[in-house]
Amino acid sequence: MVLGWLLLLVMTLPSHVTGAKDCVFCELTDSVQCPGTRMRCGDDEDCFTGHGVAQGVGPIINKGCVHSTSCGREEPVSYMGLTYTLTTTCCIGQLCNEGHTGSRTAGATAGLVLGLPLLRHLL
Repeated sequence: MVLGWLLLLVMTLPSHVTGAKDCVFCELTDSVQCPGTRMRCGDDEDCFTGHGVAQGVGPIINKGCVHSTSCGREEPVSYMGLTYTLTTTCCIGQLCNEGHTGSRTAGATAGLVLGLPLLRHLL
């Protein structure tokens, strides 16, 4: 029973409490796919996916590590001579920005949902 509670607690803790993690990194691109490479984030960083938009052109994306206080922010970035508004969406967990992008809240909720069956089994 104690193991289940500890697992649930670790899964829902912010990344700066649980330590460094690996995330996917890729430069700004206008490609739909951003396969990237693995990178190590710092203790106070989260994985992110950035989605950029500019009027009259297709979207851009990038991925990597960002300080947790920058999650959810919009900022202007220059790509191919245009200025885009890039929104940073963070997630929690190893390589969590690899495929889809989930928010920080979605990651914690998923951790709770996935941990409940284990907790029930241990009780």
